Amino acid sequence: MTDDFKPRLGRLGNRGRGGTSRYSKQVRQAAARLGRSAGKARFTGAGLGRGGASARALEMRGQRMASFRMRRVIVKTHVSRAPRGGGGGALKAHLGYIQRDGVERDGSGGELYTREGLEPKAEEFLRRCDGDRHQFRIIVSAEDGAKLGDLKETTRALMAQMESDLGTRLDWLAVDHHNTGHPHTHIVIRGKDEGGRDLVIAPDYIRQGLATRAQDIVTERLGPRRDLEIAQARQREVTQERFTGLDRGILADTSETGIRITRGRDSRERFNAALRRARLRHLEGLGLAVPAGRDHWTLKPGWDASLKALGHRGDILKALAAKNRDQAPDQNLRRFEPGEQEQEVLLGSVLTSVPEDELRDRRSLVVEDFHGTRWIVDMGLREPGTVPPDGAIVEVHTRTPKLREMDASILNIAERSGGMYSDAMHRDVDPASTSVWRQGHVRRLEAMRQAGIVERGSDGVWQLPLDFARRAADYDAARTGRLEVQVRSWLPLTEQARHAGLTWLDGEGVATPGERLAKVRQARLTFLQKKGWLESGEREVGEALRHRLRAMELRRASSRLASSTGRAAVELVPGDRFEGRFEKAMDLGQGRMAVVGNAREFALVPWRPEMERQRGRDMAFRRTAAGVSWTIGMERGLER
Repeated sequence: MTDDFKPRLGRLGNRGRGGTSRYSKQVRQAAARLGRSAGKARFTGAGLGRGGASARALEMRGQRMASFRMRRVIVKTHVSRAPRGGGGGALKAHLGYIQRDGVERDGSGGELYTREGLEPKAEEFLRRCDGDRHQFRIIVSAEDGAKLGDLKETTRALMAQMESDLGTRLDWLAVDHHNTGHPHTHIVIRGKDEGGRDLVIAPDYIRQGLATRAQDIVTERLGPRRDLEIAQARQREVTQERFTGLDRGILADTSETGIRITRGRDSRERFNAALRRARLRHLEGLGLAVPAGRDHWTLKPGWDASLKALGHRGDILKALAAKNRDQAPDQNLRRFEPGEQEQEVLLGSVLTSVPEDELRDRRSLVVEDFHGTRWIVDMGLREPGTVPPDGAIVEVHTRTPKLREMDASILNIAERSGGMYSDAMHRDVDPASTSVWRQGHVRRLEAMRQAGIVERGSDGVWQLPLDFARRAADYDAARTGRLEVQVRSWLPLTEQARHAGLTWLDGEGVATPGERLAKVRQARLTFLQKKGWLESGEREVGEALRHRLRAMELRRASSRLASSTGRAAVELVPGDRFEGRFEKAMDLGQGRMAVVGNAREFALVPWRPEMERQRGRDMAFRRTAAGVSWTIGMERGLER
C-alpha cells in the first residue's frame, strides 16, 4: 500500500535552483563542521564571566523567525575602568553628561530612572560606586524607537532579562535621549554584583547576547517587521546624509574600478539594485561618487568617512536645535581642522558642548568666533570637570606632539637592546626601577600592540618599530585629540561687561579684533567709568586698576563663601602651607579657583586641570613666590 500524495508544480522553466542551492549550502555547512581541525583551539576567554551560558544558548537556539523580520536594535557597550587615584569624578561627569544631553519626548531635560518602585538618586549611586574598579556603560538604540513611546518600560524589561541571564541583581541608572532623531537610552551599571563582588560579564554576552535580548523584547512589543516596513526603512536610507546600511553593502562590493550595478534575477534583487542606483546618484550630489558609465560609479577616497562625519554634523545640528528651540541651527557649521584651512588659531566663545563618543565621554565644542562663524572643535578625551562651560572664551590650536615619560623610558631601553624591550631588559638597564613602574610599561606596550604599533613575541619580548616615538605620539593624539583647547575666560562676554572684578576683556581681550567684541569692550569701559574706577576718556585698564579689581573680586568671593559655610577664609602668602579637601571649583573673572577647606577654614587657590581627578580628596598646598604647589594627602605635622 502506498501513501497518497499531491505533487506541487512550480513555474514553467523553473529548475529549482533556490531549493538546490539551499540544500547544497546545508551540506557544505555540515561538512565544514565535521571537517574542523582536531587541534587544540586557542583559549580566548570569550565565555568567561556571568552570562556566558546564556550567550551560548542564544547562539545555538533555533530562529523563531527570519532574521530580517526581527526589529533591529543597536547595543553599544563600554567597560569604563576607574583610573588610578579614583574614578568617582569620571563617573559623576558621565552621569552629568547623559542627563544634560538627554531630552525627553516633551522637550524637558534628561530624567534619571531605575527599576520600577525605586527613586533614582545620583548622589547615592555615586557613593555606592566609590572604590569600584569599573562600571558598564551601555547605549540601546532601536531602529523603531519612536514607535515604542516611553522607552522606560522597554529598558526595565531589558534590565530584568539581563539580571536573569547574569544570575544577579544589578545596580543601575538610565536616561532616555530623544534629541537626535534616533531615540536611545544610556544605561550605567555598577561593577559589583549583589554580593559585593566584582561583576564580570562574559565578552560573548556583551558583544552579542545583550543585543539579541534587546531585539527579542522590541520585536515582541512591536511585532515582526512587515514587508512594507522593511521597504520603507531601506527607501529612507537613499537620501540620508550619514553612513547607512545601503552604504555598508556598497562598500563591501566596491573594487578598485568602482562598483557596477547588475540587473536582479527576481523582484527582491531588482528592488535592491534600484535602491543602490538611487543611493549612488545621491552620493553624486554630495560629491562622493562619480559616474563611470551605465550603472557604473567610482567612489571618492574616504567617502565612507565623509558620510560618517556628515552624520555626526547632522546630530550636532539636531542637538543644537533641541537646546535652542527659538533659533534655527546654523547650516554652515564647519569643523575646525588647522592645516586644512588658512586659520591656524581659533578664538571665540563656546555655544555648547556635544558628545563625540557618548560611551567614553569624548566631546566636541561648538565655538563661535568673534566674526560670527561657528565651528565644531573635537576636544578628545578630557579629565572630568575640565570641559569649558557654555559662554567660556577659548583659544584652539594644534597640539604639539609630546613623548610620554614612559614612552621615552621604553625607547631608551630598546635603543640599548637592538629595538627590543622586556621586563628583564628593563631591570638590567635600571636596577632601581620598581616592579609597579615596569608593569606600567608592559600595560602601555600591550595597549599599543592592540593598536598595531608594536609586536610581542611568545617569550614576552616586545619588538619596537624604528619610528616608535612618532607613532606613540600619534597614538596619544588620536585618543586625546589633536587640538589644544585653552580657556581664556570662564565667564561669558555678557557677564564680563558688567563684572565687578578683573576680566579677560581688561587684558588679552583689548587687542582682539571682531565687531561683536568691540561692542562688548565699549560696554565694559562704560561700566568701569560709571563705577568711578576708570577716568572718562581712558580706553585701557592699567596695571594698578587690574590689581585692584583682582583683589576686590577675591575678597568678595571669600566673603560669600565664609558667610554660607560658617568658616574662616585664609589668604595664603609665600611660605604658607594649608591642608584641606578639594571641595569644588569656582569660576571668577580672573580665572577658575579651587575651593580647598577643612572643618574650620578654607582657601581659594588657582585651579589646574590635573586637580580634577583629586576632587573630594585631602590635599596639601604650599604657597611659594612662583605660585601654589600641591600634593595628594595630608602632610602630617605641617601647619599653616
